[in-house]
Amino acid sequence: MKVAAHKLDAARLLHNLRSTLQHTKPPDDSVMPLVAGIDLTQQAQALPYLPTRRVPAAVLVPIIQHEAELTVLFTERASHLKHHAGQISFPGGRIEEQEDALQAALRETKEEIGLSQEYVEVLGYLPPHWVFTGYCVTPVVALVQPGFELQIDMGEVASVFEVPLRYLIDPAHHQARDRLIGEIALRVYDLPYGERRIWGATAAILMNLYRLLADT
Repeated sequence: MKVAAHKLDAARLLHNLRSTLQHTKPPDDSVMPLVAGIDLTQQAQALPYLPTRRVPAAVLVPIIQHEAELTVLFTERASHLKHHAGQISFPGGRIEEQEDALQAALRETKEEIGLSQEYVEVLGYLPPHWVFTGYCVTPVVALVQPGFELQIDMGEVASVFEVPLRYLIDPAHHQARDRLIGEIALRVYDLPYGERRIWGATAAILMNLYRLLADT
């Protein structure tokens, strides 16, 4: 009998993560990105509301390998930023010239929170997500060993926190709601955690990870 991913112990969940992501590759321009946050059944309806130009970006999805539990590291963006101020996000940003998605995700993570690459093991990639601000974000999923010390850039990041991975992939915590975009209502998902609410592209990336693990 198949066991739901969120009910697995840490060792088995990590095994499933590795096996699911081991053959994934960074997407190229031929891959149609997902419209971030929008239910998979409504992707086509959201396309007319996206900017015509995609700005390449990447984020690191840092999964911390604690002895008893896998957790996911998030940042809360500074309140004065031009885009996505105050939102819960993954460390990352624009892909610069001569960079690929992995290089950009690692560089931005180092700049934003000071996480050293020596603690990071890349597991694989999730499909790109096209955000309504125009960014086309490639999520790089990585396993992070404990023992690191963070140095937070307070100009970009207000705080850093962790959430158990099993909590995030438990469908009981996926709250659907309708978001009005233009003249149509589209279904999106939020993941509340205590007083925080994970939504938008960050929630979309987690929902995609959940779907992948649910199929293993």
